[in-house]
Amino acid sequence: MNKLFLALCFLLFANILPAQRIYYSDIEKDDYRQMNFEIIGKVGGNINIYKNYRNRNDIAVYFNDMKLKSKTKLEFMPDRVYNVDFVAYPDFYYMIYQYQKRNVMFCAMVKMNGEGKLMTDPVVLDTSQLPSTNESKVYTTVASDDKQKIMVFKINKKNEKSFLLTTLLYNNHLELQKKSNITMSGSAREDLFTDFLLDNDGDLVFGRCGRTGNRDYINNFDLVLKRANEDTLQYTNFPLTDKTLDEIKIKPDNTNKNIIFSSFYYKQKRGNIDGLYSVIWDKNDRKVLTDVTFPFGDTLRMDARSDNSSLKVAFNDYFIKQIIPTRDGGYAVLAELYYTTSRASGWSRYDYLYGYNSFMPYDYYYSPYGGLNNYYRGWDPYNRYGSATRHFAENIMIFYFNKAGNLVWSNAIRKTQFDDNTDMYLSYQLFNTGSEVRILFNQLERRERMLNSVTANASGEIKKDPTLRNLDKGYEFMPRFGKQVGLKEIVLPCMNRNYICFAKLDF
Repeated sequence: MNKLFLALCFLLFANILPAQRIYYSDIEKDDYRQMNFEIIGKVGGNINIYKNYRNRNDIAVYFNDMKLKSKTKLEFMPDRVYNVDFVAYPDFYYMIYQYQKRNVMFCAMVKMNGEGKLMTDPVVLDTSQLPSTNESKVYTTVASDDKQKIMVFKINKKNEKSFLLTTLLYNNHLELQKKSNITMSGSAREDLFTDFLLDNDGDLVFGRCGRTGNRDYINNFDLVLKRANEDTLQYTNFPLTDKTLDEIKIKPDNTNKNIIFSSFYYKQKRGNIDGLYSVIWDKNDRKVLTDVTFPFGDTLRMDARSDNSSLKVAFNDYFIKQIIPTRDGGYAVLAELYYTTSRASGWSRYDYLYGYNSFMPYDYYYSPYGGLNNYYRGWDPYNRYGSATRHFAENIMIFYFNKAGNLVWSNAIRKTQFDDNTDMYLSYQLFNTGSEVRILFNQLERRERMLNSVTANASGEIKKDPTLRNLDKGYEFMPRFGKQVGLKEIVLPCMNRNYICFAKLDF
């Protein structure tokens, strides 16, 4: 009788048991909000996190319940380290870092295990002679989606009409497979580059964008491909006769051996965003499979607009954040509404997009803005926008196109986020569970930022999940700096009393 009663109780309350669990790390006295960090991932069953504050570099290792297991100071790292990248595997990871000694920039690597211990001594991968003291990174690291290929590259300006691209391609054992030095034509004043990506074949792909004036939008676009075993670049030009483009996002489709790129477009310069331009390009046959110019109608603009703004300007502050290929050859495009207001200066979409992605007249080396990892740089109360700046991150639009280039569905995720002088609590994080995509973001509720979860399935259905349980008061999450560490596990940084700590969510 007692067993039957217990079984009935379990069935009765099964539907109201917590759908997720959350574990918080303890607050460490040295983890100030000015600290830099990178969530490396789950390695050897432990959560590994890189931390940097001033000249101190540490690897913190956490158990699954986020209790600190160990903290190792990286004594081998020199003082002037300009960039750190991680490529993580189930049982180890590579740390690729660059540092300067006098007028020489070194790019080096170490291999580490899940306990935060060295498996190799530091190895120098490459060096660069600098014309003067440098204050930024020279090398960029990219990895393929399957992490079987890793590339380190640098771009320097030879003269006003050409660049020198140097690439070092490695396998997953970090054994050098191919080194190339390629002269690339272009003007430092007129050309912009997109993100640089590496596909599973070891081919490097990026875009070269042309503009006629220093502040004009893109009116010429070349898709550039560097094959893994070749010392040449393949250029494919896409004529833009009836439109100008915004920032171009690129994504390799490794399953179907295609390259997908997408951008918002304008019918006239300095006009309103008119629609979405997307292309699927066959990498092997070097031909266009679909070329779609999709104009936004009033229904889409109604879904996208913020508050009661005009339909004409509904997409003017949207930025494409991700392109997600699907196995059947289609793809999803995610865009987010983002803008700032300031007393000091007006909001400039151009400066937001390209302020850190072009040569300055005195630059010798060019490094693409961003990098391999979702790296958090310590809190700066004034950021790069000047004083008294309010940041806004609002609705997310999702568009799904099939392999023929037809829009199958679109949907909007409504959110309202803002903060003063920082955007570290804003935007969102994608969490892929296989059957659906979960989007995590903060929402202001009763004057507190509460972590919200929304799921989207393959049919375009958007569902707001129940309020996340066990969210302790006093913790403010920074979702966009989080990292998925398992099929249903994600680690998110958070702030508590001006200290950075970390939380692991198990769904």
